[in-house]
Amino acid sequence: MAWKTLDDMDLAGNRVLTRVDINVPVEDGQVTDATRMERIAPTVSDILKAGGHPVLLAHFGRPKGQRVAEMSLQPLIPALEKALGANVVFAADCVGPAAEAAVAALQPGQVLLLENTRFHPGEEKNDADLAADMARLGDIYCNDAFSAAHRAHASTEALARLLPCCAGRLMQAELSALEAALGAPKRPVVAVVGGAKVSTKLELLSNLVEKVDVLVIGGGMANTFLAAQGIDVGKSLCEHEMAGTVKEIVEKAAQAGCELLLPRDVVIAWEFKAGAKNEVVMADECPADAMILDAGPKSVAHIARAFEQASTLIWNGPLGAFEIAPFDAATNAAAAQAAQLSKEGKLVSVAGGGDTVAALNKSGAAADFTYISTAGGAFLEWMEGKVLPGVAALS
Repeated sequence: MAWKTLDDMDLAGNRVLTRVDINVPVEDGQVTDATRMERIAPTVSDILKAGGHPVLLAHFGRPKGQRVAEMSLQPLIPALEKALGANVVFAADCVGPAAEAAVAALQPGQVLLLENTRFHPGEEKNDADLAADMARLGDIYCNDAFSAAHRAHASTEALARLLPCCAGRLMQAELSALEAALGAPKRPVVAVVGGAKVSTKLELLSNLVEKVDVLVIGGGMANTFLAAQGIDVGKSLCEHEMAGTVKEIVEKAAQAGCELLLPRDVVIAWEFKAGAKNEVVMADECPADAMILDAGPKSVAHIARAFEQASTLIWNGPLGAFEIAPFDAATNAAAAQAAQLSKEGKLVSVAGGGDTVAALNKSGAAADFTYISTAGGAFLEWMEGKVLPGVAALS
């Protein structure tokens, strides 16, 4: 492990500048999903228990270096206090006199939330002077925002190089889970990659075919793979122009000894709406006026067998149009199988990405996965084999 954790730091009496991601959804001034706040609670709790003073750095929205009242972090405090179980005080800036006064006034047991880092143009430019101003507010830097680690920003990258630094509990858990899934996994390794378009996951697919033993292709991108084989997919979502690229991925997989699992049978419909008339047909039997909206039961059984033979599973993206029943059936069934194997200790299952988390939560299977990442872009870039600036800086 190249990075330190909170256990390696002397926190007592020290100001711990802690980068968190509390970029949560808000409607009518109320936080509608506090998951990201809840996930940082162990870090804040451990800092407080050790006698440290947590000073939280965070962004909210995309103010583009301007002060935007609607993107202030102050309204998040009631939800944050509930999630952390601690008294949270606020500073109207993340640097300068207001921040310095708030840090100086911080009492034992209190948590300080600094204003939106992105109110400063230097944040997204990874400005050294802004990072230096932030560094003056703390004695130790702790990064607990894996979901922002793929961005080289002042509060995620430059700041880590100015203070003794470590990973927070969430960052530690994310990195440990991803290392277990892709770094040094127990084999065989199966990856599920779904979603609408091949074009958005080219680097991911190219990296995975060299890292995993079986690659399950689902969602709209499976249609593109089928079409590249000369199969008529009717009116299905499909990137026909990606046929050449798909053939290259198939060839690369063959050379690497990675088995590709494409749908054997599919669920088709003539309109995309809840409860639409649908049929199950073989993958090469989609009528010209219909569209493929999910994988069929034979495909799910094939995927389930791959899961049973695997030791490690990485999942990114649904197998069908999971948002609307009955086109969530394949995702739900495969997720339930992965969850059961994980619960029995037979499978290490790691999943992440926005649609993935939503689909697994909807299926009811998420709780029994080994690890569900709350990160979107960072999770994907890690799976693509890229170096994440926020993680590299901790080394």
